[in-house]
Amino acid sequence: MDRLLTAKEVAELLGTWETSGERFPRRLISERRITFVKLGHHVRIPASAVATYIAERTVQPVTARRRPVRKVA
Repeated sequence: MDRLLTAKEVAELLGTWETSGERFPRRLISERRITFVKLGHHVRIPASAVATYIAERTVQPVTARRRPVRKVA
């Protein structure tokens, strides 16, 4: 069983707690952009869903390609 996190815990994991509080995780839930579980009127997000959300949005760096030097006529 996966650990279920509150919106505040998710905001702290994502690093958005200082700027927007619980607003960003709650927006993810309302837009259905992240998996969540409803327990009565409580909403919880599995820790694996947060890890998946981060992994899907991680952008890998591009290695610099050297361009051939053009000769001037």
